[in-house]
Amino acid sequence: MLFVIEGRDKANMLDTRLKTRPKHLEYIASFGDAVLFGGPFLDENEKPTGSLIIIEAKNLNEAKKIANNDPYVNAGLFEHLEVRAWNMVINNNK
Repeated sequence: MLFVIEGRDKANMLDTRLKTRPKHLEYIASFGDAVLFGGPFLDENEKPTGSLIIIEAKNLNEAKKIANNDPYVNAGLFEHLEVRAWNMVINNNK
C-alpha cells in the first residue's frame, strides 16, 4: 500500500534542515525501492519549506513509524507531520 508523508517546516528552520539533510537522505535511501519519490516543497525564493515522500509500506502504522523515525522529525524540523494512505491513479513515468 502507498502512503504520503508530508511535513511542513517550522519557521526559521532552514539551517536545521540543511544540517540534517545528509542523515535524512541516508535514512530515506535505506528503504530502497519502497520509496517511489520525494522532495522538498519550495517557497517563492526556491528555499525548502517542507517535505513530501511517497512510500510503500505494509500498513499505516508502519508508514507512521518510518515517518516518525526520520532524522528531520528527530531534529524538530516540522511544525506539522501527516501520514496518509494514497492511491496512485495516474502514472506517466512508466
